[in-house]
Amino acid sequence: MTDRTDSPADAALLDSGRRTFAAEAAALAAVGERLDAAFGHAARAMFDCHGSVLVTGLGKSGLVARKVAATLTATGTPSVFIHPVEATHGDLGIVRRGDVLIAISRSGNNREVNNLVAPCRHFGLTVVAITGAVAGELAQLSDIVLACPVEREACPLNLTPTSSATAAAVMGDALALALLELRGFTAQDFAVFHPSGVLGRSLLLRVRELMHTGDQLPT
Repeated sequence: MTDRTDSPADAALLDSGRRTFAAEAAALAAVGERLDAAFGHAARAMFDCHGSVLVTGLGKSGLVARKVAATLTATGTPSVFIHPVEATHGDLGIVRRGDVLIAISRSGNNREVNNLVAPCRHFGLTVVAITGAVAGELAQLSDIVLACPVEREACPLNLTPTSSATAAAVMGDALALALLELRGFTAQDFAVFHPSGVLGRSLLLRVRELMHTGDQLPT
């Protein structure tokens, strides 16, 4: 590879990248400082749940919801992503009394997500909102509200869900790890759910599975 001097354009790109990191880090710090008793109520509701934690969202929030559900499941809290549109077209069959619903929406006014709350309430679910709009419709429909407002997106147009999506994802991580501690979830428990891949090998692989002994020794 040949050496080259970074161009002014490359320096501008580097500055852009650093601004994004700084903006999202600042947004996370602000959301973290706002955490209140509602966080503990949400974690307790999920801990006491006798069924599954259902996580829903649409668009970027839907992608965050999938990640939150995966992290919860991997750390000892059975969870599944439920698509808000498909749910009201038959997928509500997965819902059971005693489940908890986590609904993620930046604006709190997503019609498809909010339309899922009423039928879930019919099943007796506790509804937890992760939203940037504490006065939005979703917050009004929910039992517990975890506020994730961001002053501004990292996007220079202040349009693309960036800081808000990151804040929602970290709120999900915070819940998952609080539950991990509440359950006394150990590295051995983690290994049971991760038997493959680098994580599984690092936790489960034993010397006896690799070393040669007795007649197998190449002498």
